[in-house]
Amino acid sequence: MSRFDRYLLSQLLALFGFFSLVLVAVYWVNRAVGLFDELIGDGQSALVFVEFSLLTLPNVIRLVLPISAFAACVYAVNRLTQESELVVMQATGFSAFRLARPVLYFGVTVAVMELVLVHVLVPASQTRLAERSAEVSENITSRFLNEGRFMHPAKGVTLYIREITPLGELEDIFLSDERGTGERLIYTAERALLVRGETGPSLVMLDGVAQRLSRSDERLAVTRFSDFAMDLAGGGRQRPPARADPGELSTPQLLSADPALLEATRASPAAFLEEANSRFAMPLLALVAPLLGFSALMLGGYSRFGLLPQMALAVVLLIAMQTVATAASGVALGNAAAWPLVYLAPILGGLIATGLLWQAQRPRRRREGAAT
Repeated sequence: MSRFDRYLLSQLLALFGFFSLVLVAVYWVNRAVGLFDELIGDGQSALVFVEFSLLTLPNVIRLVLPISAFAACVYAVNRLTQESELVVMQATGFSAFRLARPVLYFGVTVAVMELVLVHVLVPASQTRLAERSAEVSENITSRFLNEGRFMHPAKGVTLYIREITPLGELEDIFLSDERGTGERLIYTAERALLVRGETGPSLVMLDGVAQRLSRSDERLAVTRFSDFAMDLAGGGRQRPPARADPGELSTPQLLSADPALLEATRASPAAFLEEANSRFAMPLLALVAPLLGFSALMLGGYSRFGLLPQMALAVVLLIAMQTVATAASGVALGNAAAWPLVYLAPILGGLIATGLLWQAQRPRRRREGAAT
């Protein structure tokens, strides 16, 4: 690698780190506000909020990397052009394609980062996030159990707890269950514990009394018990199994499209193929984005006012490439045979960048021809 390549690459990497930090912070703060209200409002601790925030970061970084690489390249090239550094390099005989070599190295570096994210870190974080979300949703103690208040954990159920000990034991329980059509049940117990059952959270009451009032003949039956478990999730009804997301699966699992996984996620083979191939197309987009910005700015010459028209062109081209990627993904989701369309955006972006670089050095060649 030549000294110029190392110099430009160092400039790009420094700006890439800055823009990535800013964009990740903006995305993360936007997500963290809603996450904070959701978790803290449900009674979760700050550690749970931090854990959930960290688990969302890989997916945020995955979205930010191509944009920050593009922004770093455009900013660096515009500054080097204003300071005449690129003009001097062109005067020494460097073609537009030669000047693009360190940008290509930079794009490959970003693409490798994106490759690790989409194939390893994002699926792992999404899987862990789904597991923790399920655990938090099952932990109803933090959501609605409060001492000294009448609560309604389910329709037709009224619960009162005199005190909750630091160990999580519930003291002096009153529970009224009116979910039955022909009877009303009232339970009182000295102590109780919340446990996770197969169908949801259950309340295990110890040393109590059960009163059953029949509405048909208005008879009352009283039963003493040493322990009794009651389902609070929905009257003993089996809940549907949790639905997995294709984004939580590994790339080999997506490519195999196993029928059991299709059933677990309730997704189509087209969705599996689109997700798997998108993981290969995203690094290519991260590679093409800085090249697209560099090639667009190379169309302009030296100007003390910068390269605003060329920068606007670069932004339009990036938006167009992202639009093509979104449209192609939508088609691929509806048709399993259309998965090659996922690669359409990076291929078009690469062709456009090559054409712009070729166009950028044509005027210089004409001047050289006229001089001879």
